[in-house]
Amino acid sequence: MSAGAGTRPGDVVGYYVHHVGRGHLHRATALAEHLAATGGPALTGLSSLPRPARWPGDWVELPLDDGDEPASPTARGRLHWAPLHHDGLRDRSAAVSAWIARARPRAVVVDVSVEMVLLVRLHGVPVVSVVLPGRRDDAPHLLGFEAADELVGFWPAQAHDMLHGVPFETKDRLHCVGALSRFAVAESSQDAPRRTGRHAVLLAGAGGHAPLPAAPGAWTWTVLAGDGWVEDPFSLLLSADVVVTHAGQNALAETAAARRPAVVVPQARPHDEQATTGSVLREGGWPAVVLDAWPTDDEALEKAAVLDGRDWAGWCDGRAVDRFAEVVLGVVAR
Repeated sequence: MSAGAGTRPGDVVGYYVHHVGRGHLHRATALAEHLAATGGPALTGLSSLPRPARWPGDWVELPLDDGDEPASPTARGRLHWAPLHHDGLRDRSAAVSAWIARARPRAVVVDVSVEMVLLVRLHGVPVVSVVLPGRRDDAPHLLGFEAADELVGFWPAQAHDMLHGVPFETKDRLHCVGALSRFAVAESSQDAPRRTGRHAVLLAGAGGHAPLPAAPGAWTWTVLAGDGWVEDPFSLLLSADVVVTHAGQNALAETAAARRPAVVVPQARPHDEQATTGSVLREGGWPAVVLDAWPTDDEALEKAAVLDGRDWAGWCDGRAVDRFAEVVLGVVAR
């Protein structure tokens, strides 16, 4: 479907979806479905990813802006990715500008890109910017935060210290809406189906990870990674006695929604994204054992197995998409 088809100019909101990892796309789809179900404005997806089957509105597939040998990609440290004379970047930016001129959106959600925040704002369009955990005190991040009208973090307000190096006046515009899972929260972790014996599910994800562990000890393992990845892993998560996962936002949200205790192994990411989340989980209050490397024996699994998965309720309560929509609609209303 072409951008803007079936809607009047100004009736739409855009959602820029970063193409690395799955969490950005899951959040966008959840918001699109929520707005469609509640009579909100139409949501147009903007991404290099193909249009998801469940997407209820329009989708603009953008050219990729990576590849080639980049020339001066950071503009002397003021940006993250704006290489000179790059065909993909030019075509990508032009496609977004053309859509803005055609659709005249009321607002655009950017998840995530400093350069896209600036491009949208330079067209005079309000921006809701998704913020990731970690140390975000570099010049491009601070510039992007200042240009955005509102900021959204997908962690609960009681998870302190998820964002470092950001001025307090910027945090005044930060809405911590909680973890957003594409799956409904399990009513009771005790009612989930179980396999015979101890069962661990390794949730490695699609954003890149360190080498995976060999299955330790007497536990039965299901590995969701690479060729073993499935689009709907939730039934497997529900069947696990323990979920072993990296500290990405989407993986933690789905583990929390399943109300399963976890062994969490933060992976190396720019700006200490997963390391920061791991540090917050280590502080306690969450049903997770945090390790520096994948487990090689049963010890961490046994420690995690006695934790109560229902304690994830404060991390993911199933209402994050409602709060997310409230922020976006507030910007639209202004």
